[in-house]
Amino acid sequence: MSHARVLGIGLAALAAAAVAYAQTEVTPIPDTAPVESAPLEPAAPEAPTTWGDPQNGQTLAGTCAACHGLDGNSLDPMYPRLAGQSEHYIAEQIARFKSGERSDGMALIMKPFADMLSGQDARDVGAWFATQKSGAGVADDSVVTSGPYEGMRFYEVGQQLYRSGAADRGIPACMACHGPDGSGNPGPAYPHVGGQFASYTQQRLETFRNGTGAETGEPLFRIMAHIADRLTDEEVGALASYMEGLHPAADDLVASAAPVPAAAPAPAQAADEVPTAQDTLQADGEGLPADGAQAPAADPAATDAAPVDDGADADTDVPAEDGDTAADADSGAAELG
Repeated sequence: MSHARVLGIGLAALAAAAVAYAQTEVTPIPDTAPVESAPLEPAAPEAPTTWGDPQNGQTLAGTCAACHGLDGNSLDPMYPRLAGQSEHYIAEQIARFKSGERSDGMALIMKPFADMLSGQDARDVGAWFATQKSGAGVADDSVVTSGPYEGMRFYEVGQQLYRSGAADRGIPACMACHGPDGSGNPGPAYPHVGGQFASYTQQRLETFRNGTGAETGEPLFRIMAHIADRLTDEEVGALASYMEGLHPAADDLVASAAPVPAAAPAPAQAADEVPTAQDTLQADGEGLPADGAQAPAADPAATDAAPVDDGADADTDVPAEDGDTAADADSGAAELG
């Protein structure tokens, strides 16, 4: 009985092994046609771009208005001002958002919008914003209480660096590239920085200084990284604040020369309401007798008298100097008359 039980167990194990072997046997799949892959490049290369069309750019920029404002003057410091920015700079930044070179700040939000634009569309959008007038903010004028700039106003620290740089540390003046009023240089795509939100400018300066993002190989990025690396946190903030308040001096002249609205003219009186000389005299109680009779005619002899000189009234026309008597003043008035 025991031998039969052992034999049965052996046969069962052999059957299980046979089943397991059958399940592990690989059956090859018949060959099928290879999968076709589409090329990653566009079907046709884009046509060369030309100067941007502001009118078409205005239409395309309607999508940008939700964040950057209809005229490129954003109301939210989270989104930079684009008004007054050069066509070249905007088109170049849109291309970097598309390629993924720009990965700082709001790049993830910008990329899908940039992907929708062709190279010519980007130039058209840039041309539209270039025709708009940039706004400006107010620089921080609080007094620095400690450190190397103690006693200076905060924006003055940035003003000093922007206008003069710091030659001992190899920092050039910002205005050498961005202009005295921050309008930038459209040729080499140096951006318009005047009036830009301080928070955005500070974030970009910190990106340059830290060398973050995929733009690090770009020539202009390397220039800015070389400069920003020499700035302290305080100087970065002060420069950003100064540039937010920076604007063309001509804007101040235009504002000061604005005409003051004229006062509304007094309503004209009706003909029957115009007072006569007689009414005036009656109102003053002079010139007419109390009984209402006509005033006596003027004496003909009085009309032949010489007219009185206007300068004879010395008491009102010529004041007496200190130490002069009234008689001296009278004589002086007679000489003037």
